[in-house]
Amino acid sequence: MIAVSYHDKVNVLQGIDLASAGPFDRADWFALLAQYSESPPLIALASDGKAVLALPLVAANHRLEPLLNWYSFTWRPLMSDGAAQERLAVALARDLRRRTHRVTLWPLPDEDGSASLLERAFRDGGWRVGRQMCDSNHVLPVKGRSYAEYLASRPGPLRTTLKRRSRYVEIKIIEYFDDNAWIIYDEIYRKSWKPTEGNPALLRAFAEAEGKAGRLRLGIARHEGRPVAAQFWTVDGGTAWIHKLAHLEDTRHLSAGTSLTAALFEYVIDRDRVSLVDFGTGDDPYKRDWMDEVRPRYRLDCHNPANPRSWPHIVRAAVQRLVSGGEHG
Repeated sequence: MIAVSYHDKVNVLQGIDLASAGPFDRADWFALLAQYSESPPLIALASDGKAVLALPLVAANHRLEPLLNWYSFTWRPLMSDGAAQERLAVALARDLRRRTHRVTLWPLPDEDGSASLLERAFRDGGWRVGRQMCDSNHVLPVKGRSYAEYLASRPGPLRTTLKRRSRYVEIKIIEYFDDNAWIIYDEIYRKSWKPTEGNPALLRAFAEAEGKAGRLRLGIARHEGRPVAAQFWTVDGGTAWIHKLAHLEDTRHLSAGTSLTAALFEYVIDRDRVSLVDFGTGDDPYKRDWMDEVRPRYRLDCHNPANPRSWPHIVRAAVQRLVSGGEHG
């Protein structure tokens, strides 16, 4: 028998032995998101007494959507190991029809089957489901290579830049949280070309927690003593996650950001021995110089056909399918 329950406290996730591992799957991450969220979380749980499946959600924009923010690379169901995942997902999707007319989920990976699992579950649970690609994720499978072997496979112009420019900067990488180093990172980011962040206070709290756990990799590049580039990475579960990187525009000619990126790649490949480097979401052209593969991220838009509020959306989706030749929807 499957029991479905709903909770407004993320501490219910603490007892789940999650099959997935990574910074955006941990209960502590969702606790941090809830702390800085304007709306209370809605943790939807399905359990058969042995296996558990959880969807960390929030009510926003007249629907239920993922509990995530600007910094989340991905969002997916939190599942304990077991063969019951499909049944749990269907039961939870079916029960959610009592609570809302619409559920929109993103950015879902599918290399682990998450997007397809939820698409099937919501369809089988009585929802009309539209699926579309919403973002890209650039990754580097290290495949046992040393940094030198990896570097030899990079594009010629990148290797030339590193050879000519790396001598102009001094680089330091730390694995602990340091107030002065974070102030330097924050100042460089604010003066860089990067857009305004979603919540710098949340990011700092995340960095502090990662530092305490030994997962932080914070790099700073200096030119003649002046900080000119900074990057925030973490290492977790055999993966290096590139969260933030920035450099000062008036020092662009030094290619300090490129040299710092290379130094961090060397650090996580040769010292941390990671098997994967994840460059997050976004299809920025420069990522292709560093990474070997691109993975899609998906959005599921689920409408309850029994609720009149969903009917206009369902009609529009049907029209779009006709126009586009009957793709997902």
